[in-house]
Amino acid sequence: TSFSTPKKKKRDDGMREHVTGCARSEGYYKIDKKDKLKYLNNSRAFAEEPPADTQVRNCPPCPPRAPEQRRLLSSFTGSCDSDLLKFNQLKFRKKKLKFCKSHIHDWGLFAMEPIAADEMVIEYVGQNIRQVIADMREKRYEDEGIGSSYMFRVDHDTIIDATKCGNFARFINHSCNPNCYAKVITVESQKKIVIYSKQHINVNEEITYDYKFPIEDVKIPCLCGSENCRGTLN
Repeated sequence: TSFSTPKKKKRDDGMREHVTGCARSEGYYKIDKKDKLKYLNNSRAFAEEPPADTQVRNCPPCPPRAPEQRRLLSSFTGSCDSDLLKFNQLKFRKKKLKFCKSHIHDWGLFAMEPIAADEMVIEYVGQNIRQVIADMREKRYEDEGIGSSYMFRVDHDTIIDATKCGNFARFINHSCNPNCYAKVITVESQKKIVIYSKQHINVNEEITYDYKFPIEDVKIPCLCGSENCRGTLN
């Protein structure tokens, strides 16, 4: 539909007067550079010159200098849970990892950047289920032909199932001489499994940890190939 564009009218202060009564209802329109500069200068002058009675009372506190920021950060770090801080850092600064064929077993997870010792590598993500559901799913996965199990026990009642909904952490292989270890941490009253680096990890080095399976009569052979290999996972 065609409609007539309202003519530009200017107020006494030089700014455009909106015929419809609202700037949003008139859609997109260009503003002259002179009018834009005039508006910016007026707003800047208003911001720089607050009323005399509120200039001191509402003055915001000066930001701390760099040494004070470092001191506050160190005190904050010392008083709060380090696991929570590290987990927040893991969410914002994820390690560069990739999964590809492994000489240990099937697929494996490899580092694409150097990882220092005692750093969070990746969180083991999956679906939280109970023991009864885990037993049912384990039988169902066997019937479906899924040979590998991606279930990780958190505690006596909770198990993380990453078989069909997980991340790269489920590709980490077992090793009797691993370079990482798994740790259960509590973040906002929720238990999470995080993989920590046990030592310095080089680029293209495979990430491994000890599964620590319970001892059973039916043994699962270990293929890690380390010097102190126990021969079985359980």
